[in-house]
Amino acid sequence: MRVDKLDQLFDLVKSKPRRRLVAAFANDAHTIEAVSLAVDRGIVDATLVCDEPVMKKVCAEHNIDPGKFRIVQEADEMKAARRAVELINRGEGDVLMKGLVSTDKYMRAILDKENGLLPPKAVLSHVTVVEVPTYPKLLIVGDVAIIPAPDLNQKIAIVNYLIQTAHSLGIEKPKVALNAATEQMLAGMPACVDAAIISKMADRGQIKGAIVDGPLALDVAIDMESAQIKKLGGGVAGDADCILFPNIEAGNVFFKSCTKLANGELGAMVMGAKVPCVLTSRGDSIKSKMYSIALAANAVK
Repeated sequence: MRVDKLDQLFDLVKSKPRRRLVAAFANDAHTIEAVSLAVDRGIVDATLVCDEPVMKKVCAEHNIDPGKFRIVQEADEMKAARRAVELINRGEGDVLMKGLVSTDKYMRAILDKENGLLPPKAVLSHVTVVEVPTYPKLLIVGDVAIIPAPDLNQKIAIVNYLIQTAHSLGIEKPKVALNAATEQMLAGMPACVDAAIISKMADRGQIKGAIVDGPLALDVAIDMESAQIKKLGGGVAGDADCILFPNIEAGNVFFKSCTKLANGELGAMVMGAKVPCVLTSRGDSIKSKMYSIALAANAVK
């Protein structure tokens, strides 16, 4: 089954064994509502590491039965994040989720050298799946939230995460665009140089399972008319499934423009840890958090 709309994620995940989600500091309504809906849909079983009185108050205000969750009491934000990671390490969860805990504390718990979730030499990266009404399919993009200025090796890791995510969504041969400010090969622009190297690696089979091309400016990556006017072929131009951004600024501006200006929706997760980790903004919608839970549950190996 190829997933071209985020709503299709739910049917895909329900065809697989139910995953166990652990939510860190699940004290806010958006997290609790999203997890509750995911439980109701049969996507996950859920453990909430939270301040139980606060969580139950939120449940009462939103007519949610707290009995559907396993509850682990922890009122401190940082301790809740560490406790959630501990439960994953003990084999009591398949997916980690960020609740009201700040992103820096959530990531600190994941990256803890002794008790975290990062395997040796792993690259932790954020993968976002965006649905925009003006584009005919999903766009899988990275990195928009974790690595400020990825080096070549980190970009290679991100490309592989994008490809893995595409495969998990039923896209057999995803088209990966390596983004830069121009599609011209300019030696003085590092994004162009890295894109050319990665593209050639894919040509020679060092990166597998996708068609990879770059450098490609955003217009020629996603707009067929622009690609045709500029006489760009190669199989990716105008029809990208995935986009690697050269830095966090480019990626972050892109996905926020999609959601805030173009009525887009998204699901997002962190890859490279022992388990998929849901990382959304505390201000993201319940729907975005639901999609992120489904995306991460689908990515569990």
